[in-house]
Amino acid sequence: MAVKSIVDIDIRDKRVFFRFDFNVPLDALGSIKDDTRIRRALPTIKYAIEKGAKLILCSHLGRPKGEVKPELSLKPVSERLSELLSKEVKFVDDCVGPEVVSVVNSLKPGELVVLENVRFHGEETKNDPAFSAKLAELADVYINDAFGTAHRAHCSTVGIAQLVKEKGAGLLMKEELENLEKAFSHPKQPVVGIIGGAKVSDKISVLKNILMKMEAVLIGGGMANTFLRADGVDMGASLVENDMLETAKEIMSIAQEKKRLFCLPEDVVVAPGLDQGSLAHVTKVGEIEPLEMALDIGPATVRKFDVQIQKASTIIWNGPMGVFEKDAFKQGTMDIAKAVAASNAFSIVGGGDSVRAVAQAGVSDKISYISTGGGAFMEFMEGKTLPGVAALES
Repeated sequence: MAVKSIVDIDIRDKRVFFRFDFNVPLDALGSIKDDTRIRRALPTIKYAIEKGAKLILCSHLGRPKGEVKPELSLKPVSERLSELLSKEVKFVDDCVGPEVVSVVNSLKPGELVVLENVRFHGEETKNDPAFSAKLAELADVYINDAFGTAHRAHCSTVGIAQLVKEKGAGLLMKEELENLEKAFSHPKQPVVGIIGGAKVSDKISVLKNILMKMEAVLIGGGMANTFLRADGVDMGASLVENDMLETAKEIMSIAQEKKRLFCLPEDVVVAPGLDQGSLAHVTKVGEIEPLEMALDIGPATVRKFDVQIQKASTIIWNGPMGVFEKDAFKQGTMDIAKAVAASNAFSIVGGGDSVRAVAQAGVSDKISYISTGGGAFMEFMEGKTLPGVAALES
């Protein structure tokens, strides 16, 4: 992709408008529970400070839907940034208007200001041209470092980029694109995909696209139940998308036609319900009782999947293998995380649940790349063009 990096642009003494993804989880008191997204932005911020830019930091937080919601203010983010940088970080309680213009224009090289939640304005998510123009008025240079929102065509991700002449990707965005290109566009073969999560309907396009590129696809989570049912297996009381059975058959047919290995569970962990972990036990697929639900993959399936994982040169993982939030149904996901970590493949993990799973398994540092994108990662897997990236192309 013809996207410049921030290092390719002269930013000294210029007002640089940054779009970051500071959509951090907050507790009931408004304190930040996990500052990972802020930390991932630090290399770009520090680079810009060192180069003498005047930094304007923009982000969304939550879904205020165009209303000012104090509990979704970015003020705690500005305070946390100040701690991490050991430096004053200014904050303004809006992202457009005379006060914002005044603060931005008074910035000295190396100084930074965090703007208030851009989604407090309903125009943001509509990519309103007039609102985009107000944001662009603040900038000499536009840098997008928010891969997590790259699938959204909003004012702060697309509209402003079309109005500011000098534009490019931040260090994190560039890193994301390089690793995704490595995994999807020019992967070292063989490629193995691990796809989990609850529903086939969420990942139809992903599955159809990756079947064209991968040697083997390993299917877990609730979506495996639908494929197994489509294959004629009685799944008892398990979650099954009955309206997706024909689609599941079509996907399995494509896999067969393209000579791709499409691996489904051969044993599962079952229980009468999510909150009945004490009754959880392993059973073979095809022997599930009428009132039992499949809630995790079993040990034989882990071994079967591990054979493919260890053969892989590239591994792409999105979606857990079971309801890993519950202790009784987390082992399959934990075992797959450890298997991926133990492989010699280039491994990339994306999606909130998968990222949490590798962290819970204690193997995050053994994964080649952990993407910050959920929806953006999924759309990249589907082969879609990401608007926030396309807007940066020169």
